[in-house]
Amino acid sequence: MIDRRAHKKLNALLDTNPVVVLIGPRQVGKTTLAHEVVTERAAIYLDLESPRDLAKLSDVELFCAANVDKMLILDEVQRIPELFAPLRSIVDLRRRQGRKVAQFLLLGSASIELLKQSSESLAGRVAFLELYPLDVLEICSEPITMQSLWLRGGFPESCLAESDGFSLDWRWNFIRTYLEKDIPQLGPRIPAETLRRFWTMLAHNQGGMLNAANLAAGLGVSGQTVGRYLDLLVDLLLVRRLQPWKSNAGKRLVKSPKVYVRDSGIVHALLGIEDFNSLLGHPVVGGSWEGFVIENILATIDERIPCSFYRSSGGAEIDLILEPAVNERWAIEIKQSTAPKVSKGFYTACTDINATRKIVIYAGEDSFPMREGIEAMGLQNFMREMLSFYA
Repeated sequence: MIDRRAHKKLNALLDTNPVVVLIGPRQVGKTTLAHEVVTERAAIYLDLESPRDLAKLSDVELFCAANVDKMLILDEVQRIPELFAPLRSIVDLRRRQGRKVAQFLLLGSASIELLKQSSESLAGRVAFLELYPLDVLEICSEPITMQSLWLRGGFPESCLAESDGFSLDWRWNFIRTYLEKDIPQLGPRIPAETLRRFWTMLAHNQGGMLNAANLAAGLGVSGQTVGRYLDLLVDLLLVRRLQPWKSNAGKRLVKSPKVYVRDSGIVHALLGIEDFNSLLGHPVVGGSWEGFVIENILATIDERIPCSFYRSSGGAEIDLILEPAVNERWAIEIKQSTAPKVSKGFYTACTDINATRKIVIYAGEDSFPMREGIEAMGLQNFMREMLSFYA
């Protein structure tokens, strides 16, 4: 059993909130984490995709009254949105009776829809936690190295597979299941092949600027339709839109977001990259590494911290900007090389945004100073620092 860092955060939220929502894409480990909670607390787990479990909630208020001394864990709760209204009345009744700790743990594979439903019905009663795929601090030890994690991605079944071939088979099946089963069950009527092509186009352009017109032309659809497809994959926590840094500095800045397929293993499966040597020789290698580093970093920081990127029309660029505290603005450059070099555009961009700290995350392990106040750091060292920063 891999000790997930989110386990501690989840328990802290369960101790202080009547309802906790744990979100994350399918197969990321939410159910496994929920079953650990069952072993630690008086709780009942129900899978809402199981007809037998679903039947138990035909009268949710009666079921909760019969199990008043137990926390109820509901998996795939976004499939039954009508549950949220009765849950609110149950929570309020128990609050009046003096119960303040968690009464419900809700698991969901969709983001915005689940947040919208629960926020409207459970406002002031609910806390949220996103479970990310496995990251380098959770998994990187022999025989699972950072190289293997980057190639296979962080979904547990893919990362821990017996071989790269088995891992790739799992990811192909994961993609197919999402396209042919999960997405249609959520309602959108999008041809699976069209959405697969769109997802693959995003993988080819990993870390690139969103150009809806080009994507629309390639798919033979409208720009509005492309926006709808992208919204869907973002809501399912499969794709990330990284927004540009906003400033009143009078500079001509790029206004389009950058788009990343969030799991590097899914990127490689969509592109048919079977092993590490093939990855190193593929044009997407730089964008893949950049996305891998960004997802690992964002898995360690507080979700309320502003994150963005910077690019000006003159070519000045910063891969990731973090603002971890008041008057703190960190400029982060990501390099796949083990001997990192920084371009003139990075120095210019750091001046433009008044960066208080300049960091290069590279593919090595050591940390060392570079010229003009830049720090070179391995990914694991930077993530450990971020965890201690928010401890």
